Amino acid sequence: MATNRQLFLQHLGQTSPGPMMIEIERADGVFMYSPDGAKYIDLISGVAVSNTGHHHPRVVKAVKDQVDRYMHLMVYGEIVQSPQVEYAEKLSELLPPGLDMCFFVNSGSEAVEGGIKLSKRFTGQSRVISFRNAYHGSTHGALSVQGSEIYRNAFRPLLPDTFLADFNDEKSLEIIDSQTACVIIEPVQGEAGVICPVNNFLEKVRKRCDSTGSLLIFDEIQTGFGRLGTMFAIDKYGVVPDILLLAKALGGGMPLGAFISSSEIMSSLTSNPVLGHITTFGGHPVCCAAGLASLNVIIDENLAQSCGSKSALFRRELTHPLIKEIRGEGLLLAVELTRPEYVKYAFANAPAFGIVIDFFLFCESALRIAPPLTITSEEIMMACNQLKKLLDYTMENIDA
Repeated sequence: MATNRQLFLQHLGQTSPGPMMIEIERADGVFMYSPDGAKYIDLISGVAVSNTGHHHPRVVKAVKDQVDRYMHLMVYGEIVQSPQVEYAEKLSELLPPGLDMCFFVNSGSEAVEGGIKLSKRFTGQSRVISFRNAYHGSTHGALSVQGSEIYRNAFRPLLPDTFLADFNDEKSLEIIDSQTACVIIEPVQGEAGVICPVNNFLEKVRKRCDSTGSLLIFDEIQTGFGRLGTMFAIDKYGVVPDILLLAKALGGGMPLGAFISSSEIMSSLTSNPVLGHITTFGGHPVCCAAGLASLNVIIDENLAQSCGSKSALFRRELTHPLIKEIRGEGLLLAVELTRPEYVKYAFANAPAFGIVIDFFLFCESALRIAPPLTITSEEIMMACNQLKKLLDYTMENIDA
């Protein structure tokens, strides 16, 4: 009889020639468990999804309660469903004025697609500016604004009128002009290796958009919901976009995305043509119930506020000859190693040391550390000890 691993390779579409191939039977908090009893510390949160950890009792209860009421009823936007309404209202309370109307979708890529469409519809312009080494998803439009030719070239032709600027380079903002519908930017570049804005760069982007009549889109799909030490990067940097994109932790472990704007901008999708943007499963009631419960956990347990001390503990304990620097904000960290080959080897061998880590698409010299925000000091110490053992092993074998 075929094993699950064999069936996984036989019947599921693969994204790489060498998947991680860890089989997980259950997960709880920051730990994942295999059928054979192996225990792994999750240091990437399903890539910034499980901010409140795995199997949080309040999130699980919200899912079960909603399943007992109803699941899918109708395409998004036609029937009043309390999980959607309550979640949208809560998000509006936390966000600045002008970000008070939410359009729920299924994923981050779909949020990007919706944000680009919305900006084109509202402004009547077609040019879209994004940034080199940015990651915005893999669907056709999202791929068109991704900042890496390696991932785009094989799928051309892509959307026309898309152009790349350089992050943290004020001079490159001159590319934004009156024909620009929108500028889409990650407040902190994730896949570039956690690159933070410097010299008030986000403020300069905001000012340039204001001068050209272009809409500013913040992609907070990875940085939202406490990851940086504030609920959103908007709170940390004090710059408010015209459109905000959310996903990943938005669903509390369930698939959910959203693009959020003002009622004035969002209303442009309702006519000429009617149904200017529509989704069947976006804002699924079970996903919204899970997401709202997870958000309330972040608030009630002060998980964003505790990121600073937890980040400091990682930085203090993670010292090793292979580590060149640790950069980032809150619990979104890039551990820069002295050579790229160390990163590949450490990633491949991490499960043997009971940890799950990740690399970055556009930064081959760093490892990603982004655990659930619920991680405790004791769990951080445990993780750092295993990471250092992994790096010892890496150094011994690569340099042998």
